Amino acid sequence: MTNAMQDFVGEFIGTFLLLFFGCGSVAVTVLFSAHVGLMQVALIWGFAVTIAIYATRHLSCAHLNPAVSIAMVLGRRMSLSKLPAYLTAQFAGAFAAAALLYLLLHDSIAHFEVLNSILRGSPASIKTAMMFGEFYPNPGAGASAVVTPMTAFCAEAVGTFVLVFLIFSLTEGCNLGRPDDALAPFFIGLTVAIIISIIAPLTQAGLNPARDLSPRMFSMLAGWGNAALPDRNFGFLTIYCLGPITGACFASLLFTRIVEPLMKKKKESGNMCICNEGNN
Repeated sequence: MTNAMQDFVGEFIGTFLLLFFGCGSVAVTVLFSAHVGLMQVALIWGFAVTIAIYATRHLSCAHLNPAVSIAMVLGRRMSLSKLPAYLTAQFAGAFAAAALLYLLLHDSIAHFEVLNSILRGSPASIKTAMMFGEFYPNPGAGASAVVTPMTAFCAEAVGTFVLVFLIFSLTEGCNLGRPDDALAPFFIGLTVAIIISIIAPLTQAGLNPARDLSPRMFSMLAGWGNAALPDRNFGFLTIYCLGPITGACFASLLFTRIVEPLMKKKKESGNMCICNEGNN
């Protein structure tokens, strides 16, 4: 198997697992109230990230996210020539996961729509479209959530910035304070869960263009049509695709241009942090 094929298979499977578990948790919460509270869904997303990384990082770098892959190229952690295979696999894996979820749940979705007098494709069908694509403010957040397009963009950018910065920190060899490589996926997943628990009431916390765009495109084909779009100003591109990519690129530049050189300088100098317990 060629390296390009290994990269494609790894990213396809990893992104498929991430979306199947993550979007599945949202779907069963909407349809069956299977999970109570935001933190339960956030933790499932976090564990999904962890499991997907462990399952596929021997094949690819287990980015599972176009924003992460672009940030890695910008930070010279990955060759630009690898990017097309990574992006294609990520979007394809996310689309396949959405299709399988719909195959498993389409009868329950139809029944839910009948019980709640929801006509698929109407504005009211956002209640079910949110199982695939994302919306701002979060349709499940209630009337208290007020989110403008600029706020939504900033939320997605900031959330992805934090995620990518911590991915760099947790995987950079010169960071002597990082956990063991075997534990890094767990802490990356935990980071995702924490970010979702804060950002999700605003935008459902996409943080990943493939996580949003591919399931959204599937839902449009499956009957939701224009109801699958968060607004008429291309919010699905500017907020849920450009927002995460912008945040990821800023994180990459901050870490590789400022933080990483400082870490390397400290490592080379042999200076270590010493905690004084106090003088008696």
